Parts: sequence; C-alpha cells; structure tokens
Amino acid sequence: MIRLAGVGVAIPPLRKGAEPKVLLEGVDLTLQEHRVAVIGANGSGKSTLLRLLNGMRSPTSGSVTVNGHDTVKRARLVRREVGFIFTDPLAQLLMPTPIEDITLSLAHLPRAERAAHAQQLLDERGLGKLAHQSIYDLSGGERQLVALTSVLAVGPSIIVADEPTTLLDLRNKTALRRTFAGLEQQLIYSTHDLEVAADADRVIVIDSGRVAADGEPGEAIAWYETAMGAA
Repeated sequence: MIRLAGVGVAIPPLRKGAEPKVLLEGVDLTLQEHRVAVIGANGSGKSTLLRLLNGMRSPTSGSVTVNGHDTVKRARLVRREVGFIFTDPLAQLLMPTPIEDITLSLAHLPRAERAAHAQQLLDERGLGKLAHQSIYDLSGGERQLVALTSVLAVGPSIIVADEPTTLLDLRNKTALRRTFAGLEQQLIYSTHDLEVAADADRVIVIDSGRVAADGEPGEAIAWYETAMGAA
C-alpha cells in the first residue's frame, strides 16, 4: 500500500524574490487498489506524482510511504518494492539485447543462473525469439514488454508506469493492455488514453498539481471530460 500525506513538490525560484514553481500541492492519497490510473492535462503533475512513488523524486512537504517505508529515508528498499516503467523504454533499456538487459536485472541470483533465468522470463512473455536481437530492431511494443520484463525480474510488488502506451500503435497498445491486465503486482499508471484509464479499478484526476477527482473510472473520467470540454 502506498500512502501520500500532505504531499507537496515545489521547485525553488532561480531568481531572488521570485516565487517557487509548485508542481504538486496538498496531495492526500492511499493507493491500495490493484490497478490505479492517473489522468490529467499536460503539465498537471501526473509524472511528478508517479516519480514520488518509488523515490525518484522527493516531496518538499509531507511524506510518501510504501508498505510503511518512507521513500526518502528508505529509498533503496522502496526502489526494490516499486518498479518504474518510462514512457520511452529506450530511457531504461541499458544493454544491447533483451537477454543482456534482463540478466543485468538478475544480479540477486548466482551469476551462473542469470542467463538461463533471463531466457525463461522472456519465454514467459512471448519474447523468447527476440532474446539476442538488438533493442533498436524491436518494435515499440516489444521494447516496452522487454522493459516490463526487466523490471519484473527484480521482483517488485508494485509497478508504476508513466504513460506506457503513448508511443505505441494500436496492436502494441492492445498487447500491453492485455499484459497489464494479467499482472499480479499492483499497477499504478498515468495515461492520456481514456480507454486505457478505464481499465483501472480507480482513476485519479490531477489538475494544476492537485487531486481534482478520484473514484470509480466512469465517474472520474466523466468529470475529466466535462472539465476539458470534451463531454
């Protein structure tokens, strides 16, 4: 379970006398549903919120805890518990091929077992034939699935994904949605795609750094569409 209590994030002013830039303010949330979607306009604070959840960003006020562990004081432990998937998988795939990248994530295993286990994980995701291909020869959806497999290899209990379908075509987006639906881990993700948001058990709307709506997907999405003038 993730708890945000009185959380704010602000960037200090660059010039003396200027006001700090507020990215999030007064956020109080308890996240325990299996799938939680975060929606909002560009610049609303979605990505900032998600980066708080695994300690990639620290709050300037309030606190964030993951299963009771403070994300600032217990950052290393939290990052093992909370895996993060970026919009562009190339931002996190560090090795030339899928099997090398996943092997890197298996540092907790004996060295002699890592490659075989990495191949097994790829096989389970239907990516076995791509194990030794260049990351740059894969489709966007294949890269995103490799990134997810690499994150899962560490053994997190929570997955956070920042707009994971933004760069995907319809086929790859559908494949990723199907994969997400089958995850045992808690999944918290941001998206601009309201169909993808509707897959969640709960939808949170962020507007100008604050929680503007929060609840059942149909209700929260309807609020957002009205607020954006789309309804």
